[in-house]
Amino acid sequence: MIQITPHLTLADDELVFRFVRASGPGGQNVNKVSSAVELRFDLARSPSLSEAIKERLTILAGKRLSADGLLLIDAHRFRTQGMNRKDAIARLISLIQAAAIPPKTRTPTRPSRSSRETRLETKRKTSQIKQSRRNKISLGD
Repeated sequence: MIQITPHLTLADDELVFRFVRASGPGGQNVNKVSSAVELRFDLARSPSLSEAIKERLTILAGKRLSADGLLLIDAHRFRTQGMNRKDAIARLISLIQAAAIPPKTRTPTRPSRSSRETRLETKRKTSQIKQSRRNKISLGD
């Protein structure tokens, strides 16, 4: 079990790992050892997540989400397979944690009477300043 939040866990069998050869650092092992990790999580068929979390996660995942609902996370930051595996799981957890937070609902408010009066007074002053600039008397005529 992978703990996402205090009330949300993922079963280990929901995650599929595929190990591939990584580009980048690795020394002589770079062409021999499959240290990069490709984590696949079937978001569309996951029984652990609610529909609301799935919808928010779909938006957050962006192009990491395939057309058939698979979330793909590539991890090749580290030289070892174990570290890359932990990195991929940590990135998945942070993504799901972000999706688990429901957005705040906006409560519509109206401007107060004093703020409306202040705004109108400011508009009047600005208008008077601009009018005084326009009505200059020319002395040369």
